[in-house]
Amino acid sequence: MKIDKRKLFIQILSVAGLALSIKLAMIYYVANYEKYALASFCSINSFIDCDGAARTKVSQFLGIPLAYWGMIFYLTTLFLTFVDRLKNIKFLKFLEVFKNPMQYIAVIGTFAFTISMILASISIWGIKKLCILCVITYFIDFLIAIIAIKGWREYFTSFKTTVIDFIDGVKKYPKTFIILLICAISFLTYSEMADPFIPHIRKSKEVSKYIKMKENPYRINGNTLGTENADVIVDLYSDFRCPMCYVHNIMLHQAVSEYSNIKIIHHNFPFDKECNYELQFTMHPGACYMARAVLAAGKQGNYWGMSSLLYENHPMNDDQLSKLIDKLGLNKQKFFEYMNSKEANDKIQDELYKTYELDLDSTPTIFVNGEKRVGLMAYEDLQKLLEEHGAKKRK
Repeated sequence: MKIDKRKLFIQILSVAGLALSIKLAMIYYVANYEKYALASFCSINSFIDCDGAARTKVSQFLGIPLAYWGMIFYLTTLFLTFVDRLKNIKFLKFLEVFKNPMQYIAVIGTFAFTISMILASISIWGIKKLCILCVITYFIDFLIAIIAIKGWREYFTSFKTTVIDFIDGVKKYPKTFIILLICAISFLTYSEMADPFIPHIRKSKEVSKYIKMKENPYRINGNTLGTENADVIVDLYSDFRCPMCYVHNIMLHQAVSEYSNIKIIHHNFPFDKECNYELQFTMHPGACYMARAVLAAGKQGNYWGMSSLLYENHPMNDDQLSKLIDKLGLNKQKFFEYMNSKEANDKIQDELYKTYELDLDSTPTIFVNGEKRVGLMAYEDLQKLLEEHGAKKRK
C-alpha cells in the first residue's frame, strides 16, 4: 500500500501539537488552581513565562482555554487525514461531504497560524509574557498548512474549494447542519456566560463588579451586622486600606441581606507600623487611624456604618474624618475623645495580639464557625461556605 507522505507528516505534526496542547492544558490548570505548585520548566524569567501567560485573561477565548482550542484543532486535522477511509464505512457515509480534506487542512491551518501570530503579538507587546511551548505550536500550525497543499496555486484555490464544499454539504444535510450549529452556539454561549472551564476568570469578573461599586449598596448602620444570636459566626480580620477587604465588606453585607442566621464580627488588622509593631515597614498608612475611628463609631452605636464609609473614603486626617462623622450624625467631640484615648489604643493592641495568636499574615481572612479562609473568594463560593455551616436563605 502506497503511503501518502503528506498525510503522514501532517499526522505526526498533529500528534506532536496535540501532545503540546495537553501539556499546556496541564500547565494552565496547575498555574491557576495549584496555589503552592512549583513553577513549570518553561517559566524561566519574567518574560519567558508559561505560567504567567496561563494566568492572564488572554489565555482563553469564549470561555475556553486556548490549550483546549489547540486540542480541538489538532484532533480535527487528524480526523481529516483519515476521513477518506472513514467515509467507506457504511454508517459513516455522511462523511462523503468531505471531498477535499487536504485543502480543508490547508485552510484551517492558515487560520490557526494567523491567530497564532495575533497571540504572539499580544504576548510580546501586550502581556509581555512569552510561552515557549505556545511558540512551538505556532510553527507546527504553519507547517501543517504548508504541507497540506501541493503548490501555491492549489493553496489559493483551497479557500474557494472549502467554501463551495461547505455550501454543498449544508444543502445535502441541512437538518444535521442546523442541529450541529445550534449545539455549537449553545455550548459556546454557555462557556462564555458560565465560565465552566475558567472559574478563576469568573472570579475575576465577579470581583471587578464589586470593585466598580463606589459605595456599599447593602450598607447597614449599627453595631450588629447580621442576627444577634446567629448559628453561623463569621470572624473577619481586615484592614480599611486593603482593596480586597473593600470588596469583601460588600460581599459580607450582601450575605447578611440574603441569609437570616449569620453574624459578622469585625476584627481590626491594620498593616500600619503606627500601631502594628510587628511590621518592619508600613504597607497601609492611615490604617491604624481608621481602626481607632471605627471603634469610636462603635462606642456611639454605629460601628458598621462607619466601617463602610472608611473602606470607601480612606480619611487620613481629622478634617476628612469629620465629614464622615457628620454624615452618620455622631457626636464629634465624644468621637475624637474616645478615638484618641488609651482605651481605643489598648483595644487595637488586643485585636492585633489575637492576630498574632492565630498566626495571620494577610487580609482579608475570615473564620466561618472556626473554618479559616484566607483571601478573597467569589461570592458564590462564599455562599457555599456559609451554607455548609448552616446559613439559611431569607424567605
